[in-house]
Amino acid sequence: MDYKNAGVDIEAGYQSVELMKKYVKETMRPEVLGGIGGFSGAFSLEAVKKMERPTLVSGTDGVGTKIKLAFLMDKHDTVGIDCVAMCVNDIACAGGEPLFFLDYIACGKNEPVKIATIVKGVAEGCRQCGAALIGGETAEHPGLMPEDEYDLAGFAVGVVDEKDLITGADLRAGDVLIGIASSGVHSNGFSLVRKVFEMTKESLDTYYDELGKTLGEALIEPTIIYVNALKSIRDNGVTIKACSHITGGGFYENVPRMLHDGVHAVIRKDSYEVPAIFRLLQEKGGIEEHMMYNTYNMGVGMIVAVDDADADKAMEAVRAAGETCYVIGEIRDGEKGVTIC
Repeated sequence: MDYKNAGVDIEAGYQSVELMKKYVKETMRPEVLGGIGGFSGAFSLEAVKKMERPTLVSGTDGVGTKIKLAFLMDKHDTVGIDCVAMCVNDIACAGGEPLFFLDYIACGKNEPVKIATIVKGVAEGCRQCGAALIGGETAEHPGLMPEDEYDLAGFAVGVVDEKDLITGADLRAGDVLIGIASSGVHSNGFSLVRKVFEMTKESLDTYYDELGKTLGEALIEPTIIYVNALKSIRDNGVTIKACSHITGGGFYENVPRMLHDGVHAVIRKDSYEVPAIFRLLQEKGGIEEHMMYNTYNMGVGMIVAVDDADADKAMEAVRAAGETCYVIGEIRDGEKGVTIC
């Protein structure tokens, strides 16, 4: 009896590491110390000494049940982007610059090519936001997970000068809310998606004219990483007063998190066109509108609040970063919360 007979293939693990190294190398930053494959990742903080009060910000998350789509479609090169996005977008909400990322893959059986493909997506997400992929773990769990399934989670660390933290403390009535467009469902609400649509290859391969693509292609579209858009706003001299990453819980849970007591967010539904995937979901599932806004991003993945005088400059900066944005509402005096009208 040996470890391989017990279900854990150490040699496959070695092969996975070798296959993924080329993707990991593409994410390296000058601050990364040491090579790939050590017991831990080392990252120099020499560069942050120029900050008055350097403050670490961190985020951790997974991909959720969206990962079921990857199994069904046998497409594993984009869920890594989702994983990075869910972590670094939260860091960006605090005004932070992502520095490095670590991933964790749990699988029923280590299939080296599949694992390397997943990590390729993680590396692409890191490349998009400028973070270094300095470490990770692939854990084989025979008997605990089906051989053809895996789960993916990650952890990111960033830095911001304390004076530049985005806290929402300076929000006031008259500030403008700018919504930055999402790419679709992103990585939240898929338990409901899987109740609405039959999760079969035939269903996912069905082409919808209103989507301009198959259902599977629309649903697996990776989460947008907003790090560069928010950086572009700041680099153009605009102060981001508050910021909300629209994830699980939609507008009703996430928007109040950017507010302080005494201010109220008002968002106008007709300020932008809700993407077809959400209209299709609502129609096919018979989902009431409030639940849609309480579950999904409805086409807006990130909301930033800026002074009214800075709104045009902020939107120009977002567009320069390659993202689409809209003025979707404003801040008013009132009880902390959000009204969607």
